[in-house]
Order: sequence, then C-alpha cells, then structure tokens
Amino acid sequence: MSNRFDKTTLPSRHVSVGPERAPHRSYYYAMGLSEEEIARPFVGLASAGNDSAPCNTRLDAQADAAREGVIQGGGMPRRFNTITVTDGIAMGHQGMKSSLVSREVIADSVELSVRGHCYDALVTFAGCDKSLPGMMMAMLRLNVPSIFVYGGSILPGRFHDKDVTVVDVFEIVGRYAAGTCPIEEVHALEKVACPGHGACGGQFTANTMACVAEAIGLSLPNSNMTPAPYSTREQIAVAAGAQVMELIAANIRPRDICTRAAFINAARVVAATGGSTNGALHLPAMAHEAGIEFDLFDVADAFKSTPYIADLKPGGKYVAKDMYEAGGVYMLMKTMLANDLLDGNCLTVTGKTLGENIDKVTWNPDQKVIYDVKTPITPTGGVVGLRGSLAPDGAIVKVAGMHRLQFEGPARVFECEEDTFAAVEKREIVEGQVIVIRYEGPKGGPGMREMLSTTAALYGLGLGEKVALVTDGRFSGGTRGFCIGHVGPEAADCGPIALVEDGDIIRIDAEAGTIDLDVPEDVLAERRSRWRSRSTDYQSGALWRYAQNVGPAYKGAVTHPGARAETHVYADI
Repeated sequence: MSNRFDKTTLPSRHVSVGPERAPHRSYYYAMGLSEEEIARPFVGLASAGNDSAPCNTRLDAQADAAREGVIQGGGMPRRFNTITVTDGIAMGHQGMKSSLVSREVIADSVELSVRGHCYDALVTFAGCDKSLPGMMMAMLRLNVPSIFVYGGSILPGRFHDKDVTVVDVFEIVGRYAAGTCPIEEVHALEKVACPGHGACGGQFTANTMACVAEAIGLSLPNSNMTPAPYSTREQIAVAAGAQVMELIAANIRPRDICTRAAFINAARVVAATGGSTNGALHLPAMAHEAGIEFDLFDVADAFKSTPYIADLKPGGKYVAKDMYEAGGVYMLMKTMLANDLLDGNCLTVTGKTLGENIDKVTWNPDQKVIYDVKTPITPTGGVVGLRGSLAPDGAIVKVAGMHRLQFEGPARVFECEEDTFAAVEKREIVEGQVIVIRYEGPKGGPGMREMLSTTAALYGLGLGEKVALVTDGRFSGGTRGFCIGHVGPEAADCGPIALVEDGDIIRIDAEAGTIDLDVPEDVLAERRSRWRSRSTDYQSGALWRYAQNVGPAYKGAVTHPGARAETHVYADI
C-alpha cells in the first residue's frame, strides 16, 4: 500500500486493523481480497443502477469501471446499490407520492451502508431526479472524501424531423384529448421519443442537478453533460475513482467544497440554465446536511440577479447533448465568472478552485446553446422565487421561455391532482382561471407530487400560458407555462392555500416576485376557524413515516435535524 495513506486514521480501521478485527477480515478473504488489499483504504462505490428506467440502466457498469481508478490510486473499491423512483414512470398517479420520499431513502441507505461497513470515501453514481440530490446529501452528511458522477443524459429522439424528449409525449396526450391529433400520432411519438439509455434530455431536474454538481464542485469538470451512451462515460468513472484517492490523501471533504458561496454558485447556474424549480428544494436540503442556512429565499436571491443564458428545453430549443457539444457546464460558467456571477475561489474535487478549473476553458463564440452574459436570452433568471399573502413561506416558478410574467384571475380549486387532470381531459378548464391544486405538499400528499401530466396536458390543449396553476406540490423540470409550486405553508398546515375558494382572485407577478390572494383578512379568519385537518390514505409504512417527520418545502422538505444538531461527523469516527 502507498505510504501516503495512514489506515490507522481512517474509518475502515474499525473493520480491518488489529487482532480484534480478525473476524471482519475473514469476510474480506472470503471475497478474494489479499492481505495487502485489505490494508488499503476502502472506497464505497454507491450506484443507483437498476432496470426501472433508462436513466439508471448504465450506472452499474460505470460504477464497476470506477473500480479500476480506485485500484490505480491505491484504494480498495466496494460497490453497493440503492433504490430510485423514476419520475417519468411514477408521474400522473399515486406512485408519484414515492418520488421525493425516495430522496431521503437514498441518502439514508447510503449513510447506513457506509457507516455499517466503515468506508473511507465515496464515489456515487446517479441518473434520475431524486437520486442526484440524495447521493450528494449523503456525501455531505458523512463528509468523507467524495465525488459525484452523473450517469449521463439520453440522446434526443427524432420525430417529424425535430429533436424530441419525453415531455413531448406528455404534451401530445393533451393534444389527443383536445382532438387535434390521432391516436396513431401518439403511438408513433412514444416509440421514438426515448431512443436509449440515459436521463431525460432537456434541462429537467436530472440535468439541472447534474449542472449543480459541477457548479458546486462535487463532480469532475465538464463530466456530467456527456451523454449516457458515449464510451467516454467509462473514462469519466475511472477518473473519478482515481481522483477520490487524491482527495483521501489531501483530506479534502464535501463540506470543505460546499460552502455557502458554492451554494450560491449552484443556484446561479440553475437560473442561468432555466433549470428545474426542484433545484430550490434540493439545494436547501443539501445545505441542511452541511449545517448551512440556505432556504428558498436564499436561492431566490441568487436567481434575481442571474441572467438566463442557456437555450435549453423545455423553455428553449436544445437538449443536454447540444450543451455537451457546446462545451458543457464549464463553458456556461466561463462567461458567468467573467462577468462576476460566480465565486471562483470555491474549492472543487480537483483539489483546485472553480476559477482555476475555468481558466483551462476557452470561450467558444461559435456555439449556439450558451449565450454570453452580456447578451443574454433574458436579463433575469429562468427561475423566480415568489412571496405574498397566498405564500408567506414562498413559492417558485420557472419563467424560462414564457411570454407573460403577470397573471390575475379567479381560482378554480381542486383537492388533488387526479381531479385536476380529469377536468383538463374533459376540457372544463377555462382560459383566465388560476387552477389551485392543494393537499399535495410534503406532509399533505404525502410526498409532494410533481404535476407534469397536468401541465403538459394543458399545453397540449393550447392553454399553456392562458391559465395559471398554483400548488403546494411540485412541478417537473419538464413543466412549462405559468406554474407555481412549493406554495407554503402547505394546505395540510392550514396555509392560506387551504382557505382559497372558487372565484377568489389570485394575483401573480413573476417580475415583482409576488403571489397574493385578494380576500379580506377577516374572511380568511372565518374560513380558518372552519378548517379541519384531513387524513390521507397513507396511515402506515414509509409514506406515513415521512409525513410525520417532513419539514416545510422552503427549507428543503427535510426529515431530520441536520448537521447543526450533530455531536459527531462520521468521517472522524
């Protein structure tokens, strides 16, 4: 073993060093390890690989490729797996309640596996929405040297000579319901929209959080936009395995990297790319694991002064493959740093600062995907935070690609997503209405479902920006239109959204950052006195447990006290 590693200071000493650990070592001999290999640092390779969806099908192969890099660097790789809930398949039915809950299960399961086996470092592999923040939350919670590897995006499908994604399939359902396209067209599109392995191709939640991982410093530079089918993904995995050994040697940990300034950098990249509103849920949750106060309003403050400069779907023209060919996340960050929109002094997993990494990138003026900050698509970000009498604890909206930023209209209230979707299919929604979907929050759902089926169907009907939609639930990164999510306090906590009645006037101004309910306070007080809490159908199991523990959306919908309550950090055991 290289003498640069002192095993007696690492967590794995508890399962591999000294006479009293002979029983533990016998297990490693049973798996074919030599005495010399047992003496190396143990590196957990946490994979979210499975057969659930194309986002995850290549992850195990990438994790296995990382073994080579770990061994090259003097470590001993130990692969293990965790779950995913894939939103594209869970969407539009009760299964979506499991999605956000899975983020906590992923983080918890990685924590438990690392704690139980005393691993010294982590390389994590994820491909679908909640597995990305779940893995990074675990890295920050454990605080062992760690690198995050994205599995890569899917290549775009082609339909009628245009690039398409799964969101186009969700939207064609609305067109079919409106009678504007035949069922044969639906079937033809669904067969070509997703041509192979990888996560959804637009700037939806998976690609948004992949950009976050590079911006915050937890991924190797320009690694995450490489499409899943490309052979270079295995080279990236090997490089991550080798580099994590350098992090052990230098004792560089996730909390050294993910400072408050790094979180602001990440939030700015979400806004600059017109990313998913879910970024405003996952960044506070990650910060919570590091003991950093960083809530929805901190995210929104970073959004306010960040221009929208990456022309990505669903609001724009291009997909992740195009972003990769244009130069990736670091090409985007090149123009941002040059215009003082990023803190270049933040440390990264390269052992160098973000600014030092960016210095190696040359701006490409010929690519069409990423605009120069001096000539942005729009001068303010693609995502906006809102606050007002309907949402005292805040709300969020993606404005990338939208033509109108103000909306006022009468409320049309629904108590769950299914009822809303049925009304959309029956064409009962009227232009000018503000659709309110409540009791879909973290506690009230439980699970804070995404509403892509409903928002995509509205677009398919031609109502995309002719109605507004307000919910205490969430939206997919694929959602477009006047859709406001994360409204807090949620209905289950008797927030103002619980008191809205049909016909109440709601005013939204995404330019001013406000969302207000035009109902006198005495009327709301009377309604509040009549309000009664509701029980859900989930009175046992994981969803019940989640509902008992989950906190508000503006703080990340987290389920435990976080780093501020720690009495020890795992990495120092």
